[in-house]
Amino acid sequence: MEDEGGKIFMKLAIGSDHAGLDLKNQVIALLKQKGIQVEDYGTNNEESADYPDYGMQVAEVVSKGKVDRGILLCGSGIGMSIVANKFPKVRAALCYDTETARLSRQHNDANVLVMGGRLLKEAQAMEIVKIWLETKFEGGRHARRIQKIHEIEKKMNHRDVKPPRESKRG
Repeated sequence: MEDEGGKIFMKLAIGSDHAGLDLKNQVIALLKQKGIQVEDYGTNNEESADYPDYGMQVAEVVSKGKVDRGILLCGSGIGMSIVANKFPKVRAALCYDTETARLSRQHNDANVLVMGGRLLKEAQAMEIVKIWLETKFEGGRHARRIQKIHEIEKKMNHRDVKPPRESKRG
C-alpha cells in the first residue's frame, strides 16, 4: 500500500464536529500529501455541530466497505468512538499517543482512528496519524480475537435492543 516516495494508496473517509474541525483540516492536508484519496464528511464550519451526525456517516461507509479506513475527530474523541463502534465491522480506536495508534493497528486491526481535537497538539496528532496509517495488522492470535468480535456483532444484530432510559441523575 506504500511506494518508495511514502505515498499510501487507500481511500479514507474523515469527519469531525466543530471541536475537531481545525485538526481535521490539518489531517486532510497530511493525507493528501501522502497520496491518500480523502472523502470529507464535514463539518466544514465552526458552528456547534452534533458529533453523531458526522461519526455516523464515516462509520457507515467504513462498515459497508466503501472506503478502506476512516478518521474521526471531536473534542475528546470519546463521543465519536461510541458512535463509530455501533456499526458492524467497524473497529474504532480512540488514540491519544503513537503507542495506542500502533497497537490499535497491530493487535486490533482498527479501521477507524479517533482523536480528540481539544486534547492533542497538531504535531502529536500528525505522528499518531502517520503511525496508524503505516502500521500493519499482525494477524495470528489477534485475528482469532477479531473473529470473536465479529461473532458478537452477529449475535447482537439479532437482538431487539431498546433505547436506554433517560437518567434521572444529573
